[in-house]
Amino acid sequence: MRPSPFLGAVLVLAACLGSATVLGMSSAATVATPPEGKTRLAIVGLDHDHVWELLRYIGKEPNAELVAIAEPQPTLVREAKSKVPESVKFYADYVAMLDEAKPEAVIVTTANDRHLEILRECAKRHIHYSTEKPMATNAADAREMERLAKEAGIKLMVNYWNAWVAPTQELFHRVKDRQLGAVQKIIVQYGHGGPKEIGVSQYFADWLYDPVKNGGGAIMDFGCYGAEWALWLKGRPKAVLATAQKLKVEQHNKVDDDSTIVLEYPDATVIIEASWDWPYDMGRVQVFGPKGSLLATRSELFYRSSDARGTKTELDGERILLNAPPPETSNPISYFVDSIRHDKPIEDPLSTRLNVQVMEILDAAREAARTGRAQELR
Repeated sequence: MRPSPFLGAVLVLAACLGSATVLGMSSAATVATPPEGKTRLAIVGLDHDHVWELLRYIGKEPNAELVAIAEPQPTLVREAKSKVPESVKFYADYVAMLDEAKPEAVIVTTANDRHLEILRECAKRHIHYSTEKPMATNAADAREMERLAKEAGIKLMVNYWNAWVAPTQELFHRVKDRQLGAVQKIIVQYGHGGPKEIGVSQYFADWLYDPVKNGGGAIMDFGCYGAEWALWLKGRPKAVLATAQKLKVEQHNKVDDDSTIVLEYPDATVIIEASWDWPYDMGRVQVFGPKGSLLATRSELFYRSSDARGTKTELDGERILLNAPPPETSNPISYFVDSIRHDKPIEDPLSTRLNVQVMEILDAAREAARTGRAQELR
């Protein structure tokens, strides 16, 4: 059986980032005895539509108990009450919830610009913290979040859906096993027809289309996935180029709905296509090397060898049979709770360090789109 893809990422990144990652890896070798009883969880915010899936995961997690939810909107509170046990307490003020309910960890599902503010309060109380991607609206906030979490000794996780599916995990292992040889190109295509078009809630849409609360439009919402993939598979790029457009001019949105980001490496290129203008949902990554290519979607993985040149083959290559991920890496709640209970580090691509770099790439992309000039990363 293959090891966890997240532990594999720690090993790879250790060579690049030095002792901090090595120390994190070393601490994983000694697994703490889990505490008796369930881990007490709380949720901050219900205005991010991903929260409803997370609630289902919490309900199925045997080692965790949801004790409280903080949300001021009555409509969202009513909906949540219909989905959780009667024992869950509700608060309009999340700070009061942290003090009274005393959770061991929180799941943050709010607008992106609130992530730092909420982490600051959790750090004061030594409460572990997981948020939906992206980590923040800018790299300065992300670096401050990293500092606060480190000083408080709490875990900080950034959740991406693609981390939990079998095609992603198998692609990672095959790339790190050098099945393709050295990675020369990565093409990431993530997006859909647009938040309004796919029917997100009004509460979610209110901040997704806000340039301050979200930090941008498609460039933030889906560009973060491309940056995540690039850092996980290839490491830090040397320069960033980008465009950001408003193709749906009739909607008068204040944020972009289509973006292309190009990451330059000394020996490779990453192309990130992030859009709210696809005619259908898109969530795929394709990785190329001299020995062939791998293409991962949400549910499938394809391999095409360089030996297939000149022979009749499917366009995407040979479909690879996949095993379901083990429970601890099958969803964000199980992984987060397992990391807390056994004092394991949060590994890539969910780690603080990688996600600070995601925000540095997105900062550079927004500046490149604004100025029309490539931005160097230091």
